[in-house]
Amino acid sequence: MKVSVVILNWNGKSLMQEYLPNVVKHTLGPEGVELVVADNGSQDGSLEFLAEVYPSIRRIELGHNHGFAEGYNMALAQVDAEYVVLLNSDVEVTANWLPVLIDYMDQNPEVAACQPKIRSLREPEYFEHAGAAGGYMDFLGYPFCRGRLLSVVEKDFGQYDQPADIFWATGACLCIRTEDYRSAGGLDARFFAHMEEIDLCWRLRSRGKRIVCLPACTVFHLGGATLSKENPHKTFLNFRNNLLMLYKNTSERRFCTVFIFRLMLDYLSGLVFLLTGKPHDAWAVVRARFAFWSMRPLFNLQRMENKKQATVDSIPEVFRGSILWNYYFGGKRNFRDLNWK
Repeated sequence: MKVSVVILNWNGKSLMQEYLPNVVKHTLGPEGVELVVADNGSQDGSLEFLAEVYPSIRRIELGHNHGFAEGYNMALAQVDAEYVVLLNSDVEVTANWLPVLIDYMDQNPEVAACQPKIRSLREPEYFEHAGAAGGYMDFLGYPFCRGRLLSVVEKDFGQYDQPADIFWATGACLCIRTEDYRSAGGLDARFFAHMEEIDLCWRLRSRGKRIVCLPACTVFHLGGATLSKENPHKTFLNFRNNLLMLYKNTSERRFCTVFIFRLMLDYLSGLVFLLTGKPHDAWAVVRARFAFWSMRPLFNLQRMENKKQATVDSIPEVFRGSILWNYYFGGKRNFRDLNWK
């Protein structure tokens, strides 16, 4: 098998009813391409719907909800393809989307993973928050995108239509070599959800692999279909997992600086949540800090392994400045305004 497009589903029957016809139309047909739905123990009739309406789509039943990370790890362990595409169930693809990604990967063996340009389904003229035109990170671990700084999402008028090396590719539509996925250890199941694809891409990038955004391919993402942006549990997972990711991957010479700054900035974020009438999010930040410190010893071996495997110390796609400083004090609202020198 050349390509397996894998959709992880959990009680997403309504999403599949809406978006699966589009994926089938623009994906199936070429020889060597299969479409797989891995089900995380849905109880909304998802499997029955697939069996009745799409019997040709391969189904992998995972029993119960393992989360995004482990769900994909378990599903991909049952896939035998050169490339896999992790595709969210709320993504609308476009004609010829898959060949653009696969052809580029075939021609560039040093590229481990890539993503298309991702625009919003709700506001199609804008980029989508969780992927846009490729992901980056500042030196303190705050992720951002070509087309999105913090909460400000840019309108797409072709300003990022050139292929670009990026730091991370979004899990909403992530095309990756199966061999690289497995050799890097896959997604970290302890994250459960959020930040796991950035962590995986960091491992790949530090080992000399390239990650690329290919804007010649465009897909549209609904976003927030599992946890809304305002959900305190999402706040908890984002803060906790970001710290775990930093612990696993930050070099020794930057380690103390990064974690001293993050200690102050995380609690400042909690204070801002509290003062803006979001006490549950403020408490989620505090809980995330405590959860990180309790879980940190469990990641010691992975930190040692990542340091041992790393061949690239200074990754060009890591912004050496602070996104928070540039945004709040420098007035920078667009990716192209950042000074990378």
